[in-house]
Amino acid sequence: MNIKKKIDELTEIINYHNHKYYVEDNPEISDYEYDNLIKELIELEEKYPEYKKEDSPTQRVGGKPLEKFNQVVHKVPMLSLSNAFSESDLIDFDRRIKGIVRKDVEYVVELKIDGLSAVLTYENGIFKLGATRGDGVVGEDVTFNLKTIKSIPIKLKENINLQVRGEVFIPRDKFKKLNAYQEENGLSLFANPRNAAAGSLRQLDPRITAKRPLDIFIFNLEDIQGKEFKTHSESLEYLKKVGFKISPNYKVCKNINEVIDYIKYWQDNRETLKFDIDGMVIKVNNLNQRKELGFTAKSPRWAVAYKFPAERKKTKLIDIIVQVGRTGTLTPTAILAPVKVAGSTVSRATLHNEDYIKQKDIKIGDKVIIQKAGDIIPEVVEVVFDERDGSEIEFKMPSKCPECGEETIRVEGEAAIKCTNISCPAQIRRGIIHFVSRDAMNIEGLGESIVTLLLKENLINDVADIYYIKKEDLVPLERMGEKSAQNLINSIEKSKNNDLSRLIFGLGIKYVGSKGAKILANNFKDIYELINAKEEDLVKLEEFGSVMAQSVVQFFENEKNIEVIEKLKNTGVNLKSFKEDDESTVKIFDGMKIVLTGTLEKYKRNDVKEIIEKLGGKVTGSVSKSTTFVFAGRDAGSKLDKANDLGIKVIDEDTFDNLIVLNSKEEVENYINIDK
Repeated sequence: MNIKKKIDELTEIINYHNHKYYVEDNPEISDYEYDNLIKELIELEEKYPEYKKEDSPTQRVGGKPLEKFNQVVHKVPMLSLSNAFSESDLIDFDRRIKGIVRKDVEYVVELKIDGLSAVLTYENGIFKLGATRGDGVVGEDVTFNLKTIKSIPIKLKENINLQVRGEVFIPRDKFKKLNAYQEENGLSLFANPRNAAAGSLRQLDPRITAKRPLDIFIFNLEDIQGKEFKTHSESLEYLKKVGFKISPNYKVCKNINEVIDYIKYWQDNRETLKFDIDGMVIKVNNLNQRKELGFTAKSPRWAVAYKFPAERKKTKLIDIIVQVGRTGTLTPTAILAPVKVAGSTVSRATLHNEDYIKQKDIKIGDKVIIQKAGDIIPEVVEVVFDERDGSEIEFKMPSKCPECGEETIRVEGEAAIKCTNISCPAQIRRGIIHFVSRDAMNIEGLGESIVTLLLKENLINDVADIYYIKKEDLVPLERMGEKSAQNLINSIEKSKNNDLSRLIFGLGIKYVGSKGAKILANNFKDIYELINAKEEDLVKLEEFGSVMAQSVVQFFENEKNIEVIEKLKNTGVNLKSFKEDDESTVKIFDGMKIVLTGTLEKYKRNDVKEIIEKLGGKVTGSVSKSTTFVFAGRDAGSKLDKANDLGIKVIDEDTFDNLIVLNSKEEVENYINIDK
């Protein structure tokens, strides 16, 4: 057998079937047959590595873990788009375009995929480099991770040098399966497909990325050698011809009215897609007209992103139930006839409090309009009064707690109605859920459903009982196996080493949030010093008022709370502050003034602030000439504009990840080219 010829044939056959399955969605062989081909190729390449081809499909299984991502300076800057939110915004956009080109303008309208951008570079038709968008000028080299995405061709059908831009995403059905796998294995769930895609693409271990169901649509030709195109749509068809999975359902529109009609169609039908979109992108089709229009400092003049408004739907409010939170607050929740809103079925919505219900005159049996705030949290926004028939029932908040039967009270000056029983089962449950949450003790795998199950089985009665659970207690439980049980035990053990601030926050002291908990941990060496603190000691602390001070003192006067702390101590939970350890940390942001703006994907703002302050920096609220740099997330607004106007350095989350592992302030300044 000619080994080289056999490897060449297998490579060509597998790449062909990859394209049929992942790009054309038209497989010609079974999974079993495909797996056998891959297995045969791997065995031959291992025996005869000298014959392994540059476009071998075995690269998609993921290579060795990386220590860090290298930086990539984009050949063509990856600018963001300006936004439009209404028809009038689109008409204004069209008017501005025609005011410059003074000719008829043809537009291409594309689905705005809710993922993250990547730039792919090919040399002689071979995929050589893949990078994240980063800050638009500098991204990160994620070539090995992008090679695991089977819809990205390793070799094109033409030996051409080009660069394209696409959107990496995870389809909805595969996202559900991914989260089911995460839950089954006691791992953290992803908030949404976009976050899952972002986290997967930025794994330092490509083998993990290879297991994630990432996909990509190519939406732009950034650069090409030896070919010219007259229109954007012509370039898209060429990219499809050479092997790319291009942006689907794009349409060439002759005028802005056709654009608006097409946007309306997808606004009403986006739930029929297999992936999430959050709007549409409108681009001038003629490439010469694009050159004439040019760019602003941060975006092209020839394109705009139309953002969908929050989707509203009408449904029936069947009932109103009341839930009890960890502080005893009673919250009314609407039970709805199921309705699909923004891609998911909604059967519950928040009603906030008694005043909200009265102000909107909401009754049981009403037809109501609901929407997802930020396409995430369902809420009732109005009543359809014209459809009332007299059968609707007025709702009244209960005078007794629905969980324990104790009296409820309305706190003076507040909208909240509360249960007065501190031993209320609902409060205990919510308190434990808060204790294990990410900002508190961060016990992965111990979500709401597992906490409820542990309470039901009488394995826990307070937060300290968590640390007395044994693996053999967990294995027999529903949805628990050997692996999940061991993962949870490991996570519980890991949380014992948290800083005191996380424990204080987790205890749920009234009025003490994560910031207040950090202030206390920074001023008291351990929990016992805090227990013995007097109100007059606490009010002296920065940003600590008398209400918070009284609440802390009252919390530790409760003997039950002291008993819980003693139980925690006996299990080895850390009760000391890490402040002394922080003093040995290298202050790589020493003296720097840093501004946060926009929506962050991987971090919470408080987490970023904590990291910056720990490393010697100061987070400020406004951009000025004294600002060292701006940390900008998605949809950054006026602060980003001002930073650009003043020439202040702007970084993104990927760059921040790289900064915080550096060893000196000088390294930080050199990394992001800050003038000293």
